[in-house]
Amino acid sequence: MADTITLTIDGQEVSVPKGTTLLKAAEKVGKDVPHYCYHDGLSSPAMCRLCLVEVQGAPKPMPACVTQAMDGQVVSTESELALDMRRGVLEFYLVNHPLDCPICDMSGECHLQDYVHEEGRDHGRSREPKRVFGRDDFGGDVLFYGDRCVMCTRCVRFMNEVEQDQRLCVVERGNRSVIDTFFERGLEGTHWHDNIVDLCPVGALVSKDFLHKARAWDLDHTPSVCPSCSQGCNIELHTRDNLVQRLKPRENLEVNAFWMCDHGRLNYEWINHGERAEAPLVRDQGGVKAMGWKEALTLLVARLGDVEGTVKAVASPFASNEDLAALQALVESLGGGDIVYRMPRAEDEIVLKGFPTLARRRDLAPNGRGADLLGLRRVGGDDGTGGLEDVSAHAGVVIVLGDGLADQGADFASGAALRVHLGTRSGPAVATADFVLPITTFAEQEGTFTNHEGRVQRFWPALNAPGLARPAWLVLGALVAEGTGSETPRRADEAFARLVAAHDAFSGLSYDDIGTRGAVVNDTVPLSGD
Repeated sequence: MADTITLTIDGQEVSVPKGTTLLKAAEKVGKDVPHYCYHDGLSSPAMCRLCLVEVQGAPKPMPACVTQAMDGQVVSTESELALDMRRGVLEFYLVNHPLDCPICDMSGECHLQDYVHEEGRDHGRSREPKRVFGRDDFGGDVLFYGDRCVMCTRCVRFMNEVEQDQRLCVVERGNRSVIDTFFERGLEGTHWHDNIVDLCPVGALVSKDFLHKARAWDLDHTPSVCPSCSQGCNIELHTRDNLVQRLKPRENLEVNAFWMCDHGRLNYEWINHGERAEAPLVRDQGGVKAMGWKEALTLLVARLGDVEGTVKAVASPFASNEDLAALQALVESLGGGDIVYRMPRAEDEIVLKGFPTLARRRDLAPNGRGADLLGLRRVGGDDGTGGLEDVSAHAGVVIVLGDGLADQGADFASGAALRVHLGTRSGPAVATADFVLPITTFAEQEGTFTNHEGRVQRFWPALNAPGLARPAWLVLGALVAEGTGSETPRRADEAFARLVAAHDAFSGLSYDDIGTRGAVVNDTVPLSGD
């Protein structure tokens, strides 16, 4: 092909598109050339000099991050010259880099540790005292340890090129160079600055929220989707001791590239909330009793069969597609009825200027689009309150899915013949329900959300559910099965398959189509990277 060139890297022939750098071409043959300043989402200044490789015919080692592959080129990433040059660069890094790995938040995921272990000198030769810059508070969630900085300038380039808010710069020259805030303006008021902590290849930039909280090797990583707005950023939940310790962006060029907003990143403590509903609670003449699932659901099925009248339900845009579809199936099995949901909204969208398809969206929940596609009706104001007057006055069956009744009092739906609440925690409006059924959060179950553009994306369980809490799709599916004589879905993919079969908007989709990158509704072509 005219747009493809062929070269040899470390004895292996490889074909790559024209314009591919040697760094990316080496990845094609499984060679990870050490590098610092280069990042796929930023410009390439070729200033760290760590990615030097030997190119046959070139007068000197070439930086792999900016040198384009040429047809017939012969490249060595592991020749004695290339290794010697990189060994020298690493030695210069360590001249001033403090040996404080035991207290550094990056220990265990620091590239400098890895590179020095793989290619560095066995012993340092410097006898001069190391420079001391100390710690600086950059504002927002970021602390800067200047002693550790290797001057890759990723942070400066992110603020200039991606966030496009020039708050950081390089001050001084030579061995006196240091990153600093520009004209005394810190990072307060910016909305994406925590990404520079992810970009920093050493421990120079750290998160105040995560400072000394956990070691990298103690954390389990689970792929998930950010629940804080309708953008649907791909993330990882980093957990330890059955608690979420931090959120990190997961690469998906179709959704959020390598980034996520600070609001979503730091909005996770609610997942660790200790006051959770842990057992089914049933109200009868003797008060409220905790029961096992079989007994509670048997009583609920009987009560649903005895109550006459229509059904009104309140759903949550924080619930998964499977949960919402199961709620809809239950309402239909009871004769049909109105299902509404409320959406908390921000005043404005906050767009990442350098990647404008990414924004902190106005809809501050992950699955409003899924609710719309399933035919649920949005009510209430922009603050996520109001709009439930008809439900509260309903005299038949009222079913509530989720924790969206914080603004409602104990008299909510007090005249209903039967009130059923599926949620994670209690409250005035929940405590007076006839049945309170504990369900899991998105972090404790498998399922899917549909983001603002109609992309269906999977998430996986990272935490153990408290007590007897179960996914809402399982609880609702069991009730549907009892009423219709069908089988109860046992796995999330079975619940999703029922959703697809019942709703044309999701037709043709399967878990295989969605993969780890997502699939747009009515467009099931797998995306690159799956």
